[in-house]
Amino acid sequence: MYSEKVMDHFRNPRNVGEIADANGVGEVGNPKCGDIMKIYLKVEDNIIKDVTFKTFGCGSAIASSSMATELIKGKTIEEAWELTNKAVAEALDGLPPVKMHCSVLAEEAIHKAINDYRRNAGLETWYMEEHSDHIHEEVHGE
Repeated sequence: MYSEKVMDHFRNPRNVGEIADANGVGEVGNPKCGDIMKIYLKVEDNIIKDVTFKTFGCGSAIASSSMATELIKGKTIEEAWELTNKAVAEALDGLPPVKMHCSVLAEEAIHKAINDYRRNAGLETWYMEEHSDHIHEEVHGE
């Protein structure tokens, strides 16, 4: 049911924890499934120098958080903004349809952290589409 990459990132998650002097933090949650994700960014010269996460949720949520942080570390803010939930799921060699909302949460948490960074830096925030409830409803038929 789960790929080896999902299991690896669940058992050995990368970039877990908080960044005390983070200059961008994003938190999202899905009350229907109980997953909560928090992403911490340390941005210097428009580059994500460090990124960590704290996730309360299922194995897919943890694996999605872990993979997403790996994919944006060292990238520019613009490159990180372009990371999609589909790219996270593909990097994990796929997620079961019922767990795709976990990759959506990772995308949204990154977007919120980037916008928090932009706000803290006195920049305009970027438009962010929130769609986890819609995805959750599609997947769970609610």
